Amino acid sequence: MAIKALCFDLDGTIYLGETLLPGAREILAALKKDGKKLLFVSNNPLRDREQYVSKLQKMGIDATLPEIINSSYVLCKHLKKIAPKATVYPIGEEALARELQENGFVISTDPEKIQYLIASFDRTFEYEKLIIALRALERGAHFIATNPDQTCPFEDGALPDAAAVIGAIEAMTDKKVEWVAGKPSEVMAATMLEHLNLKPHEILMVGDRLQTDIALGKHGFKTALVLSGIAKREDLATSPQQPDFIIEGIWELPALLQQEGSA
Repeated sequence: MAIKALCFDLDGTIYLGETLLPGAREILAALKKDGKKLLFVSNNPLRDREQYVSKLQKMGIDATLPEIINSSYVLCKHLKKIAPKATVYPIGEEALARELQENGFVISTDPEKIQYLIASFDRTFEYEKLIIALRALERGAHFIATNPDQTCPFEDGALPDAAAVIGAIEAMTDKKVEWVAGKPSEVMAATMLEHLNLKPHEILMVGDRLQTDIALGKHGFKTALVLSGIAKREDLATSPQQPDFIIEGIWELPALLQQEGSA
């Protein structure tokens, strides 16, 4: 297996909440020393890229800004191509709002002005936000989202993620989200390839979600499922997304790479 780069999900793959998973620090350092390109790819929009760098570095992982992409970054990057300076209403948290403003977008709660409604992971979700969303969509606003995840893993159990917000909006309007920035979207895959400057078959995506991380296989990436986060082995029996490899956690990655390298 001629793997030149490895892409890692974060939540459930490298860490759970604030707890680094066994072997992660040493394995990532060894991969870099071996000349592999690394990319950390998260659907979680609760932090911006700089905050992810800071979190990983505090955990002892030598991560740099070009090695980080997440769903809010990809959403802003793609939206700037199709609607620069658009007026938006994000149902999300402070990091997403800040990133949108830094990229030149205007945030408004006025349904008459909102051009793009953005659904995201939002622990402050409330009824008033649904009313604004409804009025904006009634007036023709576009409907997009940062990520499709149903839940986000934490040490003390999973939390509802962006899919809960998307579902609430779709249920009250019968309108479907137009595009989603996070894994396994085409826009996410294109951003990953742009950052690594490689072909999909030269990249191994390592993650804990069948519907997002492993589904990137449809774009030509090799995929490895870790069982340290959301997905369980029994989920494979009914999943349309099937990984190329299955490991218990990142601590088994060196053996997998050695085995495939000698195949």
